[in-house]
Amino acid sequence: METAAGGSSEPSGGGGEGSSSQPPEGGSSGGGSSSPAPPSRYESQKRRDWNTFLQYLKNHKPPLSLSRCSGAHVIEFLKYLDQFGKTKVHVTGCPYFGHPNPPAPCACPLKQAWGSLDALIGRLRAAYEENGGRPESNPFAARAVRIYLREVREAQAKARGIPYEKKKRKRPPPPAPPPPSAPPSESDPGGSSAAGGGASGSGEGGSGSGGGGDSGGVGVVAAHQS
Repeated sequence: METAAGGSSEPSGGGGEGSSSQPPEGGSSGGGSSSPAPPSRYESQKRRDWNTFLQYLKNHKPPLSLSRCSGAHVIEFLKYLDQFGKTKVHVTGCPYFGHPNPPAPCACPLKQAWGSLDALIGRLRAAYEENGGRPESNPFAARAVRIYLREVREAQAKARGIPYEKKKRKRPPPPAPPPPSAPPSESDPGGSSAAGGGASGSGEGGSGSGGGGDSGGVGVVAAHQS
């Protein structure tokens, strides 16, 4: 039982030690002669969790085969892991029950945190199917296991005074408004009128020639700017 405890006492921990002896999943697709990439932290932890669970089944009395494993056995495994937990969970009669930051130590037991158990079940559920198990008979996806995890979450939230809220999905930011369109070039209408009317209006005096000069000037500046 000590061997089974070693890999699962920190179900949410990572690290790549002890997993390099086996090739990573999908590592054969590497290009050329380059060595396959080492397994990720998640894959290494998932492999250790899976080996720990198999060892637990082997040490079970009577020994239990994976094909006969049910959701009840998974719950039994999670309760077994509580003895290696590091999270203080206050009992109902404790004066610090529901206190998120107790000012002094107490004799309440240490257990596995709900978040660690939830992540552990997710890894074992994936490992079961990766090792040939059928999704419809996956004991880690059993309804009883989901109910147990929900009860642990609610009990620990009350005992520790720390509500577990579902993470809200971040909505994608609204699309950025289109950049302001450039004002219509004044060289088109002004330029044509200046080009057409410049010759006829250049000989006219007074305000006629002044208007033609302003219009033509804007058209030239806009043309240079464009």
